[in-house]
Amino acid sequence: MRRNVCLLGASGNIGEQALDLFEKDRERFNLVAVSVGFRVQNLPLLLSKFPSIRWIYVRKEEDASSLKEKFPNVVFYHGDDGLASLIRDCGADMVVNALVGFAGLVPSITALEENKILCLANKESLVVGGELIKKLLAKNHGVMYPIDSEHVAIAKCLSRVNRKDVDKLVITASGGSFRKLRRDELDNVTAEMALQHPTWRMGEKITIDSATMFNKGFEVIEAHYLFDWPIDQIKVLLHDESQVHSLLLMKDGSYWADVNKPDMHGPIEYAIYEGKSKFEVFHQKKIEDFGPYHYHEFDPERYPAVGIAVGALKESGIKPCVLNAANEEAVHLFLDGKIGFLDIERYVLMALEEITNIDEPNLDDLIRVNRMTREYVRRKAGLDQ
Repeated sequence: MRRNVCLLGASGNIGEQALDLFEKDRERFNLVAVSVGFRVQNLPLLLSKFPSIRWIYVRKEEDASSLKEKFPNVVFYHGDDGLASLIRDCGADMVVNALVGFAGLVPSITALEENKILCLANKESLVVGGELIKKLLAKNHGVMYPIDSEHVAIAKCLSRVNRKDVDKLVITASGGSFRKLRRDELDNVTAEMALQHPTWRMGEKITIDSATMFNKGFEVIEAHYLFDWPIDQIKVLLHDESQVHSLLLMKDGSYWADVNKPDMHGPIEYAIYEGKSKFEVFHQKKIEDFGPYHYHEFDPERYPAVGIAVGALKESGIKPCVLNAANEEAVHLFLDGKIGFLDIERYVLMALEEITNIDEPNLDDLIRVNRMTREYVRRKAGLDQ
């Protein structure tokens, strides 16, 4: 069945790799809508490759106005409500959400409310709005497939086993740019150093999250919601080569794993083909049998961000939203040279401790708390007086 597709974040890393796959299989995928945010310079090339695109989101109103004159057959959206309107209007069956940060939450919820297939690379949607998304899916509003390589690996492996035989989900982690440094060596590291990821090519924000390991804490939360798995039965394992994309530890002590090179085309393919593309997973008695790879026990004192993230989930309410917003704002400040690397954790902890919780928040609550938390971090950093 041919799918009409809306790709959010078409100008980012995941978006560009998704475009490769859509271009390769035009019989299966008809790209009708995209978002590019501020990156409008590549739109002429994109429209020449995909003349089927008729709906486009850009961030700024002035970009939307000028582009309408150049491309009169395209409907342009902009501003805070533009992404949701794009999803509702474009008639897509499938929404690929490759946006970065909190900006992806409303589009994810909108896609499910509109009963669309949601292929999700935006982990913040589940970190912040996991409870809301869980309720929508329980009411048969749309379906969702993960794109993160770790969660695709788990989904593949779970399809081959009986869940009752699984002891733990094991999410692998590279350790990020500073994995060879001790914690006491992190005081003076720079953003330029942090952006040198040892195995993956990713955007700036997720690369910094990899260095702090907040990214891995977010992925633990994602796994909890995606697979309805107890949070304390999801573990992190450091793995240098990023070839083993998460594992199942079985109750008999054996392992199932997805073993592939660190490339996102495969995970994206799994999602957009709705879990029906061909794949291979492996079962071994010992983890060493998957190949000549290196593993290291996760040290929660070296990487406290994972525990901070899990603690926020356990507190529930708005705390996961505060976690994400504080981290997101602190990462931007670090990239701008306004704060130090270890300040990211510090500001997240301060926000979690000082912002009062709200039980069972709705979407409006989350939007308000996201804005309030960002303002809090900037104020604490001495930037907004």
